[in-house]
Amino acid sequence: MLDKIVIANRGEIALRVLRACREMGIKSVAVHSSADNNLKHVLLADETVCIGPPASVDSYLNMPAIISAAEVTDAVAIHPGYGFLSENADFAERVESSGFVFVGPQASAIRLMGDKVSAIRSMKAAGVPCVPGSDGPLGDDHDENIRLAREIGYPVIIKASGGGGGRGMRVVHAEASLTAAIIVTKAEARAAFNNDMVYLEKFLEQPRHIEFQVLADGQGNAIHLGERDCSMQRRHQKVIEEAPAPGITDEQRRRIGERCVNACLEIGYRSAGTFEFLYQDDEFYFIEMNTRLQVEHPVTEMITGIDIVREQLRIADGETLTITQDDVRIQGHAIECRINAEDPKNFMPSPGVINLWHAPGGPGIRVDSHVYSGYEVPPFYDSMIGKLIAHGHDRNAALARMRNALTEIVIEGIKTNVPLHQEIFQHAAFQAGGTDIHYLEKRLGLV
Repeated sequence: MLDKIVIANRGEIALRVLRACREMGIKSVAVHSSADNNLKHVLLADETVCIGPPASVDSYLNMPAIISAAEVTDAVAIHPGYGFLSENADFAERVESSGFVFVGPQASAIRLMGDKVSAIRSMKAAGVPCVPGSDGPLGDDHDENIRLAREIGYPVIIKASGGGGGRGMRVVHAEASLTAAIIVTKAEARAAFNNDMVYLEKFLEQPRHIEFQVLADGQGNAIHLGERDCSMQRRHQKVIEEAPAPGITDEQRRRIGERCVNACLEIGYRSAGTFEFLYQDDEFYFIEMNTRLQVEHPVTEMITGIDIVREQLRIADGETLTITQDDVRIQGHAIECRINAEDPKNFMPSPGVINLWHAPGGPGIRVDSHVYSGYEVPPFYDSMIGKLIAHGHDRNAALARMRNALTEIVIEGIKTNVPLHQEIFQHAAFQAGGTDIHYLEKRLGLV
């Protein structure tokens, strides 16, 4: 039984996991850096262990310290949240080889889907639609690479196999630039990821970013919980997410969702996961799978009523899914705004003391945040300080509730991106739905 869990993360996701543990009668151990003594989940946890100084590499990325914390507190499992070590196959392997349960997929699945080349091969084998590309890593035969690019059709994009988060990518619009771009991207990939393998794909010029949430128990059962639209982005970082995605039909949802489920069964996947797609001209193209809990999981929870973190914990405890695909019902619409401690004009981080925090409320409003009045936002970590979620019977109702919530929220003492969200919700294009991934940067004059 998972009677005690180490929460190997910080901020709002650590608090989210702690709350799920409390509901399920599971004791929690909060591991934290010396800069995070006053985090809300640290103050609320059953036990706490300081695992190092503020720098992430010495604390939240310190595998031996986290595993030692599980040992000294007699915990039985480790939940990695998202970010940090959540998609580190070596960490998952070390956790389980040390005798603990990793609340997430098997290390083999993380490795398989973490390498973009092997992930695409696996998805094609499972019938998941993929972007036209090189179907494998590029070699040193420049003539062959030029032939492949001609076959795919310009523009093309060169991607690092071990990349992610918008890094290790380069768009090429003309054949004359291809060879040099491949050489430079390989060098950058070697430096950033210690892996110079790159591959080639068709570059979609105006796609949307749509992803499918899945749950699988690793025992022959898997379901999908519908899709999310995450197209409102800046520098490949999501700003606003919503579910379901505007304009996606029930038939499209069924067809792509079934293929994602089949892929989970093919690779023996376990836990929560997300299949990410580019969507253009009514076609879906797989780009990657996130083998962890997503930041934006609340919008899916709001429209399905399914607690994804609770299901993660049940699956990690060896239980099978009790939910079938027929049990999944999408009701209404949900939108999430990521609230960041940053200047809304130049996006520079804005750490400091929050003098006053007031969370909005009302029907359909959910706030996932670890901050409170008097909390000091440290300068060492990601700038996200919370997520504001609104649910309504349809998209217009959710939009109206979010507009109200954005006027009610009060955060004094630091700068936040709330004004940016307020501006976006006045945009006619966003109100209509279906904007592409380049919309926000173009609107802000960043491209």
